[in-house]
Amino acid sequence: MRYLPIDKELFIRNRQKLVKQLKPKSMAIFNSNDIMPTSADGTMPFRQATDIFYLSGIDQEESVLVVFPDHPEEKYREILFLRETSELIAIWEGHKYTKEEALQTSGIKSVYWLSEFEQVFNSLMAEADQVYLNSNEHLRNSSVVQTREMRFTRWCMEHYPLHRYERSAPIMHHLRAIKEESEIQLLQTACDITEKGFRRVLQFVKPRVMEYEVEAEYIHEFLRNRSGGFGYTPIIASGANANVLHYIENNQECKDGDLLLMDVGASYANYNADMTRTIPVNGRFTSRQREVYQSVLHVHKEAVKLLRPGNSIPEYHKQVGELMTEQLIKLGLISREDVQKQNPEKPAYKKYFMHGTSHHLGLDVHDYGRIYRKFEPGMVFTVEPGIYIPAEGIGIRLENNIVIRENENFDLMRNIPIEADEIEDIMNS
Repeated sequence: MRYLPIDKELFIRNRQKLVKQLKPKSMAIFNSNDIMPTSADGTMPFRQATDIFYLSGIDQEESVLVVFPDHPEEKYREILFLRETSELIAIWEGHKYTKEEALQTSGIKSVYWLSEFEQVFNSLMAEADQVYLNSNEHLRNSSVVQTREMRFTRWCMEHYPLHRYERSAPIMHHLRAIKEESEIQLLQTACDITEKGFRRVLQFVKPRVMEYEVEAEYIHEFLRNRSGGFGYTPIIASGANANVLHYIENNQECKDGDLLLMDVGASYANYNADMTRTIPVNGRFTSRQREVYQSVLHVHKEAVKLLRPGNSIPEYHKQVGELMTEQLIKLGLISREDVQKQNPEKPAYKKYFMHGTSHHLGLDVHDYGRIYRKFEPGMVFTVEPGIYIPAEGIGIRLENNIVIRENENFDLMRNIPIEADEIEDIMNS
């Protein structure tokens, strides 16, 4: 791993929080992700399943975490199963965790090789009344690939059909929505690396550079600062491309007079930044571009204020929609008559701002958290309003990452330029 070691106390605390949510005489099991194949003997880069990382810090394939707090023997209350390394594996694939390193990373004393799993697991099941199995219950999940977690669930239920099974996902969604301070510091690091990339790009962008060249500037700065790379596929969208919400081709020329929308974020220690900035390719906004930009920035600043304890995502998005409506009227894009006649299910502002304003952020870019849960201190959200006007070739989105606090929210991207004048000044310095 490129990132610096994380204090194991974070993972110890996370497991303690999990234990408090389990029913008596319960066991919970969490699996790593697979290394996914491409073709021939190729594979995709490994990215750990976020639940097992959240609970253990183990960042390696073929790993299993078992938590069984009520087991009579202390050594069976927390167990890690890891792939046994060898001299051959070390030569061909590189270093893998030793048992001592796994203890230092996770704080878990009982570490077994994966070859011992079925024998040990069978003895554990004899003492368990309930078994918590994990699954991806994220609302945006659309994967058709059978994960290691899914295969284990099928295997477990086939071999132990008479046990009572429970869902881990609701617990994990509840716990992970509120970040520990050490997690917020890891997110801050990801945001700080993202800032370095953005400042580099402000000095680089000019007419006739290619979108993929801008992408290359970001990844160069990210990797040289211990990032694992992009937290998600970057959007580098110039001109009309900015009106395609998930444009990822990044293969067009940035032209004089156009805007460049960049939705990028660095990953650090599996925690992700999520930033969007929109800049003028030639270093100067036109009067109309600046007018729309200021409207987006106004909504952004007001939306941050609405991320308060006690609010909720449905109510929050409604409030932001009202802010955006006023700005679109001001810009001459919709009229008050349009608003009076609008379908409440499809308000007039949606023609120019068709996506949500915020989502949870953390180990997953679209992190865990229930829609109807009230906002609480320690939650981390993006704030990303946008206005998209295809007829004018204008697409502007601005996005920062915000920690909800009891009194005043904390902006993890407070140091990243966002004011139009500052962006122009840096681009022309």
